[in-house]
Amino acid sequence: EISACLVGSEMCIRDSYPGLRAILGHRKFHRLRVAYLAKYPSASFTLRNLGSRLGKFLREEPQWVHAHQAICLEMAAFEWAQVVAFDGEARPALSVDDVLGRDPSRLRVRLQPYLSLLELAYPLDDFVLAVKKRNAAMRSEASNAMRGRHTERPARHPRLPRPRQVFLAVHRYNNDLYYKRLTPQQYRLLTALRDGATVQEACEAALSGDADESLAHEVRNWFQSWMELGWFCRRE
Repeated sequence: EISACLVGSEMCIRDSYPGLRAILGHRKFHRLRVAYLAKYPSASFTLRNLGSRLGKFLREEPQWVHAHQAICLEMAAFEWAQVVAFDGEARPALSVDDVLGRDPSRLRVRLQPYLSLLELAYPLDDFVLAVKKRNAAMRSEASNAMRGRHTERPARHPRLPRPRQVFLAVHRYNNDLYYKRLTPQQYRLLTALRDGATVQEACEAALSGDADESLAHEVRNWFQSWMELGWFCRRE
């Protein structure tokens, strides 16, 4: 029974972190996974939270990722955000009637618990999409090989991304997982709301230092889009 639980834990980590596995390679990732589970084994009947302390572990024991610590830390955060987005708590979404006529200098809204905002030094969303595309191609090749069909050259391993700052919102919509690129202004606005600012304060924080007055007219469209996605809920 203990052995079966350990195997289940290892498979959970493997399946939840394909990007991290692609960065490190199979062998290094396997050693990391074994070391992590030895230090932070599952403490719950569900394996959902198993990877919640992986970023903490990589900071404590960077020898498992060597020169790739920076990108591995970001990947661990990005892939954990996907776990949260997939099955995190959802609260009743804010409606237009909830905010209609409210004073923006006093109005505060809350972000959905399943929504994560990330500031990354690498375009990991593109990299993970390339990894998933490669994995799908490899499964297709394996299936064709089993059927005796001719297959093309194996899909290449995606190259590690070069540093480039990106801002992401990781969320779900209609029970599907998504990650959406944000502008720096959108990121500042959403993080201010997340941290308890009023709508007016968040807008001022987002547009501070920007000479482009047209951005102010875009804010209304941003809010409309985010409300349609159900990102906002009432603050208690």
